[in-house]
Amino acid sequence: MMMAHDSAIPFHSLASSVIVFNRLNFSEWREQVQFHLGVMDLDLALLNDKSAAITDSSSADEKSFYKAWERSNRLRLMFMRMNIANNIKSTIPQTESAREYLKFVEERFRSADKSLAGTLMAELTTMKFDGSCSMQNHIIEMTNIAARLQTLGMKVDDSFLVQFILNSLPPEYGPFQINYNTIKDKWNVSELFSMLTQEESRLKK
Repeated sequence: MMMAHDSAIPFHSLASSVIVFNRLNFSEWREQVQFHLGVMDLDLALLNDKSAAITDSSSADEKSFYKAWERSNRLRLMFMRMNIANNIKSTIPQTESAREYLKFVEERFRSADKSLAGTLMAELTTMKFDGSCSMQNHIIEMTNIAARLQTLGMKVDDSFLVQFILNSLPPEYGPFQINYNTIKDKWNVSELFSMLTQEESRLKK
């Protein structure tokens, strides 16, 4: 396990690479925090309860575990606080338990994730290609929304995303859609991307 003085530089470096929690990105923030703390071997305080206070009669293993848990809890708490916007940080109850602190954040802001997921899903299902951007950028934007939904716990299957993209097409792509519906094999998003960019070029001629 890393010693505190050896991990000081990577600790701050990794902390700066995590997104700052801003009320609307709880799931993504928690996922990044969990990953980085796992990489640094600092998830002991999350995975295990705190042991009883050590005494003179405690074994060497018990003393070692207690010391490691205390360090994990302290640095985990510091890491989370470093990656929360200041205006939000002041609204979270104070605690010396990293596990409890994460629970406080989750209880207060998970509802914001649900609201954002609903907004993104509505956007994905009603998007229309109007020619204001390229077909390439249009599909990338829809794919990015699907990726954001996945970080919020709402996976959009490839087949559904293909259908959402097809539904977003204007009337001039009608023959393309009819052709797609008549073929036996269904395309994935990458294949649809390639075919639609070709169709866009053909329609512009």
